[in-house]
Amino acid sequence: MKKLIYFFLAATFTSTTVLAQEKLPASDEELAKQLANPIASLISLPLQTNFDHGIGVNDGSKYVLNVQPVVPLKVGQNLNLITRWIMPIVSQYNIVGPGLTQSGLGDAVISAFFSPINTQSGLTWGVGPVFLVPLGGSDFLSAKQFGVGPTLVALTQKNGWTYGGLANQIWGTGGDDKIEINQLFINPFLTYNWKSGAGVSAVLEWTQNWAQDNSVLILMPLFSGVTSFGKQKVSLALGPRFNLVAPEAIKSNFGIRANLVLLFPK
Repeated sequence: MKKLIYFFLAATFTSTTVLAQEKLPASDEELAKQLANPIASLISLPLQTNFDHGIGVNDGSKYVLNVQPVVPLKVGQNLNLITRWIMPIVSQYNIVGPGLTQSGLGDAVISAFFSPINTQSGLTWGVGPVFLVPLGGSDFLSAKQFGVGPTLVALTQKNGWTYGGLANQIWGTGGDDKIEINQLFINPFLTYNWKSGAGVSAVLEWTQNWAQDNSVLILMPLFSGVTSFGKQKVSLALGPRFNLVAPEAIKSNFGIRANLVLLFPK
């Protein structure tokens, strides 16, 4: 498993230079459209910030910075391999007990989508494996085991609208002294982008923990826009996080999501 993870690491980051030489649409409208597509052929570095407060009986708080590089690889005449990473940096207070704080790296989730470049139906889709990699150093921030499963994404884009969904299922490798991992994640999304590059989205994140028989459901309306910091193209997004369903021990009263995405068109 470790050798396979190292292979994806090397393939992802060594491909950046090659792909940066390809000509990609650089208008704000086209960049916003590609950002609404999780498997677009666009190199990007999303930095996703999530802050939740009023968690559980101890009124705790949690801050998570997800570093999420996305790099596409062309692996055939009509086939892309889109590698997507989620590497969380976590800081939480009053979650596991009154006055207790945990900070550090959480476990990484690495997805690889094989996606046709040209489709006649208007449906964009990708399918492949997803890996859970135990990078977290704390028992409270890491499952301490590898996980693996399938992932897929499908979407349609027309007249400024993007609608679709992403899903994955992860099973842990387990062990006698480890918790069981059997978790489904479903992420429907709906986005409308104006020609200026500004947009509005509705994002739903549903996590079903089959092993512990509980669900977490979060709804986020987000407002976004594409701009430039000097020569660097970026996308900014902001919106509230509504924790609609969760076990009482981890349910939050309110939250905020803020995204900064570095874009690398050519």
